[in-house]
Amino acid sequence: MKIGSKLPLDREFWLVNTEYVMKKSLAQGFTLIELLIVIAVLGILAVAVLSAINPIEQINRSRDTGSRSDSEQLIGAIDRFYATKGYYPWTSGANQDDDLAWSTVGSGLWTTSSGGVLGQLSSGGTQELKSSFTDRITGPGYNNLFVYKSAGQGNSLYVCFIPRSGAFESDSTTRCSGTLPPDFPAEACGTADMSCLP
Repeated sequence: MKIGSKLPLDREFWLVNTEYVMKKSLAQGFTLIELLIVIAVLGILAVAVLSAINPIEQINRSRDTGSRSDSEQLIGAIDRFYATKGYYPWTSGANQDDDLAWSTVGSGLWTTSSGGVLGQLSSGGTQELKSSFTDRITGPGYNNLFVYKSAGQGNSLYVCFIPRSGAFESDSTTRCSGTLPPDFPAEACGTADMSCLP
């Protein structure tokens, strides 16, 4: 074969050479060292991903998101009750003061009985809340919700909870260390800064 001449285009030549190369590479396989290196790299990547994700923080953040959603649902139910009846469920009529002292949902006047606030908002009253919701937020092990409203028509209704995740705790601390609205509950800031809605 001369220099510069074309390579043989014989099909059989290429098939034989390709087959030889593939058999040789398959026969060798991976060495033990190569396998150990791959396993070590995968282990390092797994540790890095798990430490970046921090599963406990993710679980706590999802619980806080659930508490925030429940707070929004409770505020919405109370607002709808007020729009329908003209007074709040913790008062007995429109002529009473609409203030509500700092209270824990599920205790005292927040019972699910027909005279309690949750009872008036659920099946015993306007049916703004499902009984499964009221059972869940008053059940054991649930992150308590706290409700507050100062007297006056322009004042907001606040539903608060103690955050469990670092992200929600940071937001709560930032809010409590800043300028707060005049009707904001003083109990929400202190030893454990609470996450409050609206």
